[in-house]
This record gives sequence, C-alpha cells and structure tokens, in this order.
Amino acid sequence: MFPIATTWSIQVIEAVLAIVYPLSAILVTIDVLLKKSDVRAALGWIAAAWLSPIFGALLYYLFGINRVTRRALKLRRFEDGQGRRKLDGVKRAASPNVATLAEVGRQVTESELVPGNNIVVLQGGDAAYDAMLKAIGAARHCVALASYIYRDDAAGRAFSQALIAAHNRGVEVRVLLDSVGIGYFFPVALYRLKKAGVLARRFLHTWVPWRMPFLNMRNHRKLLIVDGTHALTGGMNIAAEHSYRLNPDAYIDDIHFQVDGPVVRSLMDAFARDWTFTTEETLDQDYWWPPLAEAGKVQARGLRSGPDADIYKIEMLAGAALTLAKKRVRIVTPYFLPDQRLQFTIAQACARGVEVDIVLPRISDHVYMEWAMLGNLRFFKHIPANIHLSDPPFDHSKLMTMDGEWSLIGSSNWDTRSFRLNFEYDLECYDAGLTAALDAIIDAKIGNALELDCVGLATKPVLYRLRDAAARLLMPYL
Repeated sequence: MFPIATTWSIQVIEAVLAIVYPLSAILVTIDVLLKKSDVRAALGWIAAAWLSPIFGALLYYLFGINRVTRRALKLRRFEDGQGRRKLDGVKRAASPNVATLAEVGRQVTESELVPGNNIVVLQGGDAAYDAMLKAIGAARHCVALASYIYRDDAAGRAFSQALIAAHNRGVEVRVLLDSVGIGYFFPVALYRLKKAGVLARRFLHTWVPWRMPFLNMRNHRKLLIVDGTHALTGGMNIAAEHSYRLNPDAYIDDIHFQVDGPVVRSLMDAFARDWTFTTEETLDQDYWWPPLAEAGKVQARGLRSGPDADIYKIEMLAGAALTLAKKRVRIVTPYFLPDQRLQFTIAQACARGVEVDIVLPRISDHVYMEWAMLGNLRFFKHIPANIHLSDPPFDHSKLMTMDGEWSLIGSSNWDTRSFRLNFEYDLECYDAGLTAALDAIIDAKIGNALELDCVGLATKPVLYRLRDAAARLLMPYL
C-alpha cells in the first residue's frame, strides 16, 4: 500500500494531467485549424495531439509551428524601404512557352528579369574555391559571405584566413553562417573569425527553448558578394570534402557559379535581408550597392524562398517549368523527394511527350535519405521519366533546365526541406548558351550513370521495402 502522501501526490499529478492534456490538445487543434493549409498535415497534427497525450502537443510545439512569419514582416518593411535598390527589368522575347514561364517567374518573385549578366560555370570545389578566394583577396571595399556548412578544416581555414586578411586591410566583412550547419554547440570556425575581429554571426541561433526554429528552419543559401559588383553562388558548402585536391578519398562533386552584372544586386539584397534579420544592422552604405554595368547576355532573376513570405516559390516555379515544357526537362539533385503534386506534374509532362531526365546519386551521403528516396521512387513505376543513378563520388549538384532556353541554378534540392523549410537562393536564367552548357554537363552525368528500374524496386525483399517505406514517412523533415 502506498503511503497517504504518495497517494495524494499521484492524485495531484493525475488531476494536473487531466487538465493539461485536453487543454494542450485543444490549443493545438485551434492553431492547426487556423494556420495549416495542408489538410493531411492538419489531420496528422490534430490526431497526434489527441491520441498521444502531452507528447503529441510537445511535438507540434517543436516541429509544427512556423516561428519565422512575424519576423518576415519586419524584413518585408526593410525591403520596401530599399525602393531605390529595386531592379529594372525587361520582358523576354522567346519561345511562347518560355515567355509564359518568364511571366510566371515575375509573378512568383514580384520582380522583373534583369538583362546584361555573365554567368560562368565552375565545376568542382577546386575551381569554385580558387575563384572565391581570389575574389576575397581582391576585395577593396566589402565582402558578404553566407554559407550553410563552413568547416574548420583545410578548406574552411583557407577562407577564414582570406576573410581575416581582408578585414585587417580595412575591408568591411560580414559573414553569416547557419546555426546548425556551422555546429550548434561548438562552432569552431565562427569563433576563429570573431576572435580575429571579423563580424560573423549565426542565423536563427538561440538558447531559449521556446524560440528554437533551428529544429526545422535553416539558412541553406550560399552567397559571396565582393564590393557589391561580383558574386558567386550555387550549391557548394565550404568544406574540404568538396575539394579533390584536399580530400580525394571522400570527395563530393558539386557545381558553383560566378555572377557578374546587374543581377548581383539581387544576391546582395538576399544577404542584406538575412543580415538585418539576424543582427538588426542595416547594410545601407553605398559601397554595398554600387552602380552595376552590363557584363554579358544572360537575363536572370534572383529567387528567394523560405518558410516565411517566400514559401512555395521554388516549388511553384519548378512546377510551372514542368507544366510549360514542350520538349525536354532535365533535373540534377542530390536529394529527390517530390510530393504527390510534383509527382503528378512530372507524370503530366511525360504524358505530353516531354522527355524528363532526372539524375540522382546512386549512393547518398546520408543513408536514411537514400532509403527514403528509394521508398518514394517506387511510386514512379507508372511515370515514364528517365531516372539516372550516378556512381560515386557523391554528386551534390543542383540543376534544372527546360527546352534549351531556361535554367534554374542555386542552393535548392528537390525535397520538402528545400521547398518549404529552408531559406534558399536560386537564379532563374534565360539564355540558350548557358542552358546548352548546363545540358552538356548533364549529358556527361547521364552518360556515366545507370538507369533506375522503378518496377524492380517492388521486387526487393520485403524487409528492405519496409525500411524504405518507413524512411519515406520522414519526408517532411529530411
């Protein structure tokens, strides 16, 4: 028999739980009904709150709430205050479907195409890092760098030395690193920069438990802007594994881009918004925003996406490109977990006779991602897309081209995290020459890849299919 005091304590706990459980479930239900647009997600969260007492509500609190929206309104006011920074664009004369896509892009981004840009493809980390370090070394006025992963290894230390040297010679340097990507508890590279006096900060970092959106939302953008006139962007992090010269045994292939011309201001705007969001410092000095002359023939448009006012932008544009394509769509991505809507859009494009090529790594750098991708690809057995699996090294490239005239380059993967949770930056490019260069790179990747037999995935041993199907359930957070 329990002592009277123990019995009384148990009764108190039961009474508290009897109040907290329905109250928390009711609050979750109200929040979900008012804020969640996806019916299946809404039903799932409501079911979790009611069927898993307390724990379901706690999960929703940690993973289900978008804590960035209110801050995004502040950023929007900042953007509106930069009216003199807005870009002048032109309408694109192209094939009718590509011209329609340009109009879709204008409505999605609320900005015009910017003419007069030069975009150089940099294949592999050795080429990209050399160009980036050279740009930092030549900086005269200012350097802005944003990266998701920034390791304190041979590659990261080379960048740190270059940034510190620029700071020491009087260049204004700002470095913004994602709180998760830099190492949430021991960000050694960040400490190295700050110790040397470089203004370096972590995006969405906090130790307050109820303000920890880092669990879901990460700044995945890769931006380097030097003197406001010269930029590099793409999908490449700063880590030795991206350099064959530094780490041939664990090399990760990737692609980056050197950008010159008026569209550089769009990259600077993306960085400045994130920097102000993080630090409340407004980068409004003239050296961040110099006049930009035409440098080439590419018409381009910056595309910011994230879990705030910019949500669904990448998804909408990629879906529009698939819908409007007449001949061919090529997709290269390290992580491919499209939801049913995008699967349906791919199927529709194939049904219209569009040749759809999708290039994926045969072996992922994250085993759970590989399982989830295989679990999702079994639903492609009725979709006549050509799915190519490239052999190692792991290919981290992110490319999309359409009909030889349009391309999308940048940091976004084809998964829910990139489409709806991460802060991403991509460039939408209208130029036959650039698209042809990217198609040639994709052709080379396809030439060295194996075709995936989607039907054959259904004949795998049942334990493997169960493993893959279970991993696929994590799609919203992978």
